[in-house]
Formats: sequence, C-alpha cells, structure tokens
Amino acid sequence: MEKVEFYKIVEKLILPLFTGSFLEGEEESNARDSEVAFGKKNSVLIKPSKTDDYRLILKRGRPFQTFEINLLKSILSEMNKIHLLNIEDESYITVLQYNAIERSICSSVSDDETVDSMFGILNYLEKWSARTYEGNKIALGIIINQNADLSEQDEVINYTNLMDKDFFALLSDGQDSYIEFDKKGNLIGYIQLNKTKKSQSIAPYKYENLSKYCNDKKVGIVLTENGDVLIFKNNNLLFAKRLGGWNIYSHEEVIQLLSYRGNYSLKDIRRSIYYTALDISFAYSGGCIVYLNKDKVEQALNHINAHDIISEKYFEIKKKQILENASRLCDFQTLSIIESKYKVPFSEFLEQQKCIKSSSIRRIITGRPFHELSRKLRQELVSMDGAVVIDSDGTIIAVGAILKIEAGSEGGGRLAAATTLSKYGIAIKISQDGIMKAFYPDRKNGKVKTLFTVG
Repeated sequence: MEKVEFYKIVEKLILPLFTGSFLEGEEESNARDSEVAFGKKNSVLIKPSKTDDYRLILKRGRPFQTFEINLLKSILSEMNKIHLLNIEDESYITVLQYNAIERSICSSVSDDETVDSMFGILNYLEKWSARTYEGNKIALGIIINQNADLSEQDEVINYTNLMDKDFFALLSDGQDSYIEFDKKGNLIGYIQLNKTKKSQSIAPYKYENLSKYCNDKKVGIVLTENGDVLIFKNNNLLFAKRLGGWNIYSHEEVIQLLSYRGNYSLKDIRRSIYYTALDISFAYSGGCIVYLNKDKVEQALNHINAHDIISEKYFEIKKKQILENASRLCDFQTLSIIESKYKVPFSEFLEQQKCIKSSSIRRIITGRPFHELSRKLRQELVSMDGAVVIDSDGTIIAVGAILKIEAGSEGGGRLAAATTLSKYGIAIKISQDGIMKAFYPDRKNGKVKTLFTVG
C-alpha cells in the first residue's frame, strides 16, 4: 500500500474512531516491527505491512487499551485485503472500507467463532433501522452469549431465519427486554433485565442495566428508535453507530480531557459532567453544560442573567457587577430603579422578580453540588432549554440559563452559548441527534477551539 493511501485511510477512517487522538508524525521502521504496537507516552505505532520502512505515530492523552490495539490490527488486515483487490471505483472502495470497519469492530469484541454471526446481526439491524412497524420506529435489543453453543442440538433457530420476520420487531425493546443468541447466532431465548447489582459501568443511564449485565463473554447490541446501533461489553458502552459512522467510546479519555487547564478540577466533577452528557446524548433531548475555570467565573457572569442564577454566592457577585455598571453608566433616576431592584437579599429578589424556575430548582437541589445530584436529576436539569453552568468546585451557578451571546456567534442557541462561555472554561454542547461537542479556550490566543467530538 502506498504511503499516501495509508495516510488517507488513517485520517479518514481511523483517527475519527479514537476520540482525542491525533497524528503526531512518523518514525523509521524495519521488518522486525509489528504492524501495530504500543509506543511511548500514550501512543500507538502503525504501518500497513511488516515490510514498510516507516510507522505512523498516533497519540492521545491516555494510554490505548488492549481492545483498541486489537481493533487496529483487524482494521489494517481488512484494509490490506481491500487494497489487494485493485478496485478502481472509489465509491465502491468506500463501501468496502466502512464494512471493513464494522467487521473489525465485531472482531475486537467477539471470539473468532462469533464474528460472522455478530456481523450478520448488525446487518439485519441496519435494515430494521430503516423500517417501521405499524407506523412506529423500532427499538430492538440483542445479547450474544459467547459461552453458549447450541449448534449440536437437533433443532436450532438461527438469526438468519428469524430477524427478517415482522414479529421480531415486537420481541424486545432494547432497554428492558432482549433476545439472546449463542456464539453462532442460534436463538437461546428471552431475557428481561431487572435492576442489577451494583458494579462499575460506564453507559447511558437508560442502558445501565444492560451494561452491567454484559461481561467479557456477553455482548449487548441495541437498535434505538433513532436508528443508532450501540454495542456493550465488559460493563461499558464500547461502540455506537450514529449518522452512518462508527464511534469508539473512550470514556476515560474524554473524562481526562475535561481537566484541560483545570488545575482545581476534581475527577468526581469531571466524571459527573461526562456521565450527564452521555445520558443527554442518548435521551436525544439536547443540552449544554459549562464547566468554568476557577479564575474566570466573574467574567462568565457577565453573560448570565441574574434571574437564572440559583447560587446566593454568585448572585451577590452578579449584583455587584450590575450596580457598579449602573453607577458608571446610568443617570440618577435609572440608577435608583436598578438599586431598588437589586439591593435586596437573594431570596427577596427571587420572590419579587417572580423567578419561579430558579426558586424551584434551588428547593429541588437543596444546595448540593452538581456531582452529588442523582444521574436522573442531572439529566433532567441539563435537558432544559438554556445552559447549566457550574464552577470548578461543582457549585451550580445557573440552570436553564439563556445567555447573553457575543455578536457574531454562529449556529443555534446552544452552540452559540457553548462557544461564548467556553472562553472561560469548557463548554459541552449536546445536539438533539446525540453528538457531544466540547469547546475550550486556546492557551496562546484565547480563541475557541474544539476539545473533542463524540458521536
């Protein structure tokens, strides 16, 4: 494979899979080096074949995991097979490459005996994603049990004889109920997941039970009503196919990225922010979370309406800003009106200004920081129109804040809010189609840059 072609594959197909990764350069190599190998300082080294005299250096903030290395090996193997076909039709090559990515994903999470059946099941789910049943979009759930093999039994029902039938759409809902197949795609039965025992799991809130159920030998696959396909294993959401493309969910990598420039950042806060963004992403409600740097809060308050503030501490700072600006810019009569409005205790201000939303949320959260709220409550708060703004200690400054947007901001309201407040910390905008995009201020020039995109 020519170097130019390999670079193209890496930039187009491989880098987008690994959140936070980038191409650092290349190094010399020889025939003794593997096509895929761990490198120094959170990097991985890849080359098309053993005989190539170079290796590309892929790097990110956290070490690559073993399953990701196996995925890369499988992808390179599949890409070399496509290259040897000598196909000239670029559109056909693209189709083959995307299928190769999907098959490689199957190889990275399943045994050799399971790859074909898992790949076939994904193809059937792709067909179901374009269908409706009695006018409604379909959600399906499947569990592949790699410990089971029914192929020696007298009567077996394979997925190929089942998944194209109309009634299959009614057998599971992809949240509480699932159809179970063995390692070769033979039907085992039906599973209803009740609340499972406590265990470490990183997955959207609505799929937490499935994630905890899927250990190293059980693979969970969900087709959502929105047409997304999710893959769970090892108690985590590992992959999702959204808008036609596959994504790896490198959860710890993203949580680490949220500490960017956050010298006072607590891991519990970063983790709760990421979990909530993940929950919003798969609730398809949209949302915006802003995580402010400790030394930038007062500047950020200039963009937040006092009526949206729920923290008494930050209301007092906002009040001081308003009164100082008014004394400098307003005439005596206008200043008197503003002072009568703001020179009151916070609780009195909320009552006089009829701030029902802020008063209600204050009562609901009872002074707790963001990371001490339940996941479900955090999801509900962030789903509100506007932004949830928290400080470096997790104190919730505002919920559903309609921000004062700087002139020249582009995109919808949530995007404009995220890019405006990201000058003072990290802002995550979650779109209604589930894409999570985070922004941060560049150290050198202060301009807003993209920190990561997931989904």
